[in-house]
This record gives sequence, structure tokens and C-alpha cells, in this order.
Amino acid sequence: MLRKLGWLLPAVALTVPAFAGAEEAAGVSDAMFTVNNLWILLAAALVFIMHLGFATLECGLTQSKNTVNILFKNTFIVCIGILTYAFVGFNLMYPGDFQLIPGVLGFAGFGLDAGAEGVTQAYADGAYTYWADFIFQGMFAATCCTIVSGAVAERIKLGPFLVFCTFFVAIIYTIAGSWKWGGGWLDALGFYDFAGSTLVHSVGGWAALVGAWMLGPRIGKFKNGQTHPIPGSNLPLAAIGVFLLWLGWFGFNGGSVLSADAAGVSYVFVTTSLAAAAGGVAASLTSWVKFGKPDLSMALNGILAGLVGITAGADVISINASMLVGLIAGVLVFFSVLFFDKIQIDDPVGALSVHLVCGIFGTLAVGIWGTTADGADMPLMPQIIGILAYAVFTLICSFALFSGIKAVMGLRVSAEEETDGLDFGEHGMHAYDLPKVSMSGAGEDR
Repeated sequence: MLRKLGWLLPAVALTVPAFAGAEEAAGVSDAMFTVNNLWILLAAALVFIMHLGFATLECGLTQSKNTVNILFKNTFIVCIGILTYAFVGFNLMYPGDFQLIPGVLGFAGFGLDAGAEGVTQAYADGAYTYWADFIFQGMFAATCCTIVSGAVAERIKLGPFLVFCTFFVAIIYTIAGSWKWGGGWLDALGFYDFAGSTLVHSVGGWAALVGAWMLGPRIGKFKNGQTHPIPGSNLPLAAIGVFLLWLGWFGFNGGSVLSADAAGVSYVFVTTSLAAAAGGVAASLTSWVKFGKPDLSMALNGILAGLVGITAGADVISINASMLVGLIAGVLVFFSVLFFDKIQIDDPVGALSVHLVCGIFGTLAVGIWGTTADGADMPLMPQIIGILAYAVFTLICSFALFSGIKAVMGLRVSAEEETDGLDFGEHGMHAYDLPKVSMSGAGEDR
């Protein structure tokens, strides 16, 4: 393992400091119970902000004629994600003893029920209440489909996409999540994914790959074997989106400590930020060397690549190793974007490169640099098995779901609608209704 090569990376093999997790919080005081619960709720709010980041990033990196469509999709995803997670998803992901196929599929019933102990310290050993547990996990649920949204942007029909998201968030994501976070077979195997490099990001990435492949590229993206860039409409908006996502990631990763443990939360904040910063630097410098000038969109995706890469092991990877993870992810995302263009998979925002490729890398990084609290190396083989299992499951389910929807409703808008923009074709409105400016400089109504 690279982590053991002291002659190559002597500073990387630092021991990760141990910190008390939620499982050690039994018997906490009333005050600590309140603090724990408050932190989980605050983390849920930060994850919620990430949906605004995804929406603004996607709008910024696509054409302005599709802005309303993108905003509507991202709005619907959050709403349907929370509702379906309450109705069926939470109990699919955390079925407890209600196992239909032990370790693979369980279901604790429809709806939410805190029970007699759900709001007391008896629930989760005093780390949070049942309701805090639900809302924090629920904020994660819809993020998978925001990844899909970016990869299929500017040419997918609205109705079919919303149907896909409803079933994907409610059933596919939650069953996959139960294998690890719900105490399923991958958890028993020793697979480790702290906050979702695989469970959230690469699961969403595999679905995005299926969708982008089935839809085909946007009109004009590839001609005669050559790639023709379709520039984004608003890079300031894209930058705002990335910084909102970076902010939200403090809740995404920091909340995954599952308590307000001071050492644990602060440590995860640091590894998360160092990886993000390193990813941004690596992608910036790589684009500068390759193109002769630095590419802002690559720099922004480099930050996200670092964040995705560290998410699986933010609590078990050393400080120096977290920077290395970010650096590698930043380089990976750059060449991955070029690779998908070369094989003519059209991904308008780089979602496949950020979430799928760097999600896989981040999961492997746990087995390369991860260290347990007692200093032992974390195994690599369970990480490989987990990656493969989620790839097969998500690819099959996504292909079946997209194929069924395509047969019934179709997937792609007409060439005319794509050319005119989905804002008008799907919604009958435009995002920017600005007056025309005459040659004399006076404003005119459109």
C-alpha cells in the first residue's frame, strides 16, 4: 500500500487520532444530549444548502435557455426526496430486524414512528433523536439524483426524469444504502464508507452514466469525431454553487460523525477542507499545464473532486494523506473529463468525473491510507468488493428503470425543443426576461 511507503510519502503515514463516536455516547448528560442533537440538525441544514449549490452549479455550467428547467428539476428532487424518504425510504435503508432477505433487503414498514424512546437518550445512545436521525439522512437521499440531473441536462424530458428520480431515490438508493449504513451484508464484510463516496456519489454517478449514455450527446457536442465545447452561461453562478457545496460538505461529512464529539467533528472539518483545497490546486495546475491557461471550470470541479474523494475516509485518513487524496482527485477529474469527451459521453457539468470516478477513488483511498483508532491498516479488499457490488446493482437497476420509462414515455426532447431550449418547451417561460437594448442605448420590451 502507498501509505506504507515511508521513503516515498513519509509524512502520510501519520496515525489518525482516535475520537469517541456515537456508539460510545451511552449515558450522556441532558446537556450533551441537547448539544449532540442540535449539531445533527445543524448538519442537516448544511446538507440542505448543498441542493442550492447543485442547482446553481448546474445552471452556471449549462446554457441559459435551460435554466428554468434545471431549477425546476432540482427543486422537485428535494421535495420528492424528503417525502418518499418519509413514506418508504427511511425504513428501507434502516430496517432493523425486519429483514426480508437478511443483510440484503429489509423493510420496517411505511411512514415514520419515533416510538416511546425516539426522543430520549435511549435512542442512538444519546447522540440524537429519531426525528433528527430522519431529517439528517433524508437530506442525503435526494443528492443522488442531483448528480444524475447534471449529467443528463439540456436534453432529457422533464416528466420521465421526475419519474426516474422518484423511484431511484425512494427504492434504489435506499436499498443500496442499507447494505452498509443499515447494517447489511457489506457492513458485516468490513466495507467502509464514512459519509458516502460510494453510497451517495458513485451510486448517483453510475445512474448518471446510464442516463447520459442512453440519451446520447447534445446537438453539436461531437462532430466528425471532434469535441466542440458548449460553454456554460454563468461562471460566477457556478462558482457560487461550488462554494455553497463546500460549505454544505461540513454538514455532510461533519454530521456523519453522528454526534457533537469535539475531536471527531473538528478533525473531519480539517480533512474535508484540506482535500477540497488540494483538489482545486491540482485541477487548476493540471489545466494550466495542459491548456497553457488555467481553466476555472476545471478548478471548480477539482474542489468538488477533492470533497468527494475524502468523503469515504474523512475520519480515518491522516491530515497529510487527506491532502494527497485531494491532489490525486484533482488530477483524476481533469483527465476523466477529457476521457468521457473522447468516448463521446456528453456530461455538461462533469458529474461523472467528479462523483463517479472520484467516488470510486475515495472509496479505494480508505483501504490505501485509512487507519483504525488503534493504528491498524484498514483492509482494501472489502472496499473493492463494495465498489463492484454497488456498480452492478446500480447499473442494472438504472438501466431497467430508464428503459421502462423510455418505452412508455420516451426520454429525449425533440431536436427543435432542444435547440430552442427546454425552458420554453417544457415550462413556457424563460429565466431571464431582460429588455432588449436599442442601438441608441434605450431599453425596449421584448
